[in-house]
Amino acid sequence: MNMSNPGARPVVPLSKMKPNDVCFCGSGLKFKRCHRATTERVTPGVVSPLREVPEAIERPHYVVTGGTDDRDESMVKSTDVLERMRRTGAAAAEILRQVGDAIAPGVTTDELDVLCHDLCVAAGGYPSPLNYGASSPFPKSVCSSVNEVICHGIPDSRPLRDGDVVNLDVTLFREGVHGDTNATWEVGTVDPESRRLIEVTKQCAWFGMAAVKPGRPVSDIGRAIQGHAESHGFSVVRAFVGHGIGTEFHTRPEILHYFHPRNDTVMEVGMTFTVEPMIAVGAWQHQLWDDGWTAATVDGKRTAQFEHTLVVTEQGPELLTLHPDGHWSGSGGDPSI
Repeated sequence: MNMSNPGARPVVPLSKMKPNDVCFCGSGLKFKRCHRATTERVTPGVVSPLREVPEAIERPHYVVTGGTDDRDESMVKSTDVLERMRRTGAAAAEILRQVGDAIAPGVTTDELDVLCHDLCVAAGGYPSPLNYGASSPFPKSVCSSVNEVICHGIPDSRPLRDGDVVNLDVTLFREGVHGDTNATWEVGTVDPESRRLIEVTKQCAWFGMAAVKPGRPVSDIGRAIQGHAESHGFSVVRAFVGHGIGTEFHTRPEILHYFHPRNDTVMEVGMTFTVEPMIAVGAWQHQLWDDGWTAATVDGKRTAQFEHTLVVTEQGPELLTLHPDGHWSGSGGDPSI
């Protein structure tokens, strides 16, 4: 693969650009008069009221009873469940693509949430994140994580800025099963380091999924992801993991995105789970916002993430949330290994 940035000036990390440096975007302006605002930490905006889902739409059990997933299910799925997961996964992929297409400077993450919510309902499904959780249920239909926010960002009134990066995490519940997928986009013109972060993160997801083989431990996935990320100078977030999925939103097995020998569940044909590495420019440790959901890097440096739901087959992974056109969502080209 080609990891170079052809024609680009030397990469100066965003956090190290000086106010009087010429901005990375090519405008000719000084950094302080152009993209300097992109170095500011993300702060919470105003969260709009809860949006309703029509009564005719089937709901996950946790929406009715409260809490999270409290029921186990077989890691290996039946033919019927897999067929439903294929249909739901394809619908989730289309929703992610359409919401991603609406990303632009000045658009608020709340506006993206409205679009995601409406698309889920139009598809005959329920947005899985909405009302998920015990003490403080997630209040929105999509997770929108900007810049240093690792995951579980709550959509609000903050407009996206030129130079931001944003991850959108879409999960659709339909036909009694969940389809979970996410991708990261550039907003306008981003700095070279952020662009490289997104490219490497997408490749990490691909390397992790390429390691899926029946008879092998799931730790192979984390080994592949960690090796690729660290070889490019990035770190792997450890607190948040991939997970089994099906009729439950989160279930067995747990998929670490770094190598740990005790992550030793053996992959079997018919097993379904997500691979969703979160890769950071700096420290992999996180801090949680007061909302109880939003996780951000401790050093304020950027992260990116890509995710697919997959099923283990004799030949390797079948991606259940790849867009029907065969291409990945998010910025950057399809990974080439």
